[in-house]
Amino acid sequence: MLMFIRRCLASALILALAANLLLAQRKKKKKEEPEEITQTLELPKDPPMAVVGDSQRLGFVTAPMFSKGLLSQQVRESLKALRSLVRGAQILKIRAFVAGTGDLRRVQAIMSEFFTEARLPIPALTSVQVGALPQEGAQVLLEAITQERKPVNPNGVAFFSGQQVSRKEPLEQVEPLVKESIDRLELAARGVKVDRLEMLRVTCFVSALGDYFAVRRLVASRFPRAALSIVQTLRGLTPALVECEAVGRTSSTPSSPLEFANPEGLQVSPNYSQVAIVNAPKLIFTGAQLAFNNQESDVRLALDRLRKVVEQAGGSLRNAVLTNYYPLTPSTIERIRQIRFEFLNRERPPASTMLLFEGLPSMDASFSVEVIALP
Repeated sequence: MLMFIRRCLASALILALAANLLLAQRKKKKKEEPEEITQTLELPKDPPMAVVGDSQRLGFVTAPMFSKGLLSQQVRESLKALRSLVRGAQILKIRAFVAGTGDLRRVQAIMSEFFTEARLPIPALTSVQVGALPQEGAQVLLEAITQERKPVNPNGVAFFSGQQVSRKEPLEQVEPLVKESIDRLELAARGVKVDRLEMLRVTCFVSALGDYFAVRRLVASRFPRAALSIVQTLRGLTPALVECEAVGRTSSTPSSPLEFANPEGLQVSPNYSQVAIVNAPKLIFTGAQLAFNNQESDVRLALDRLRKVVEQAGGSLRNAVLTNYYPLTPSTIERIRQIRFEFLNRERPPASTMLLFEGLPSMDASFSVEVIALP
């Protein structure tokens, strides 16, 4: 009996020693292992309100549209396509036309994520809701302005105001109006010695897309090398309207960094110039500045904020090259017209496009405005 007790005690002692040894080994191993580091994902930054480019190195690209998936997926696919098309050039500015019921705010979030993940500079952004896009199922169309690695516009570029043609009655087919609008664009181009083969981008805003393929063939036949966009500005059947704007490569160097022209045969307006010709190493492109409500004070506040953005980037609204406005109501258009020359140079009005659009990234917004300006 005594021997049995001794054996039990010995076994218990051996087990205790083994347990202590195992515990000591585990503690040693734990000390030797590096402490696991918790990863913190970097939040995407907001797009810059303004970027700077060189007029001699500007490029213009329109991404293909995609019809599958939700808005988020289509934005990502379009950004991938843009990155491939620009071939290493820096994307300075993106203008996104969004159709359907998708949240426009997603465009900014996805764009910021995309460029942050790619470790590339985030472009300035303008996003606006349109009535429809020409491809069934497509929810977004992206236009980009790039900074090429080498000069591609040795004499600078010309920005052409939108050439508006309208009718009081609705039309499902707008090809005749498009023809009249691009006839005027071609007239403007000849007036400043821009060959139609040197048009870099043409954007046509239309009231209906019923004859889209005929319209596209028409515009592409006139300006075969231009990046082309055609969008319907408002939903439903509205009074017929077409307005085509463009950017072209100039064939001769202007005498000053910024010149304005109103070629013979086109309307001369005190409120805008038909063409702005730029040859400058520093050109400021802003993203869209939103305005909320449409009282005079609201319009003035938005334009004052835009002025500060341009000045912080080293430019001046007094040297505005081009202004694009995206209002949602006719009354807002009238207030913009009343107030804008408190900030712009009335003696040298910029080229301009201003049309009614379907919506903006904020439900409370009344209009947005973007500008290209010089120091």
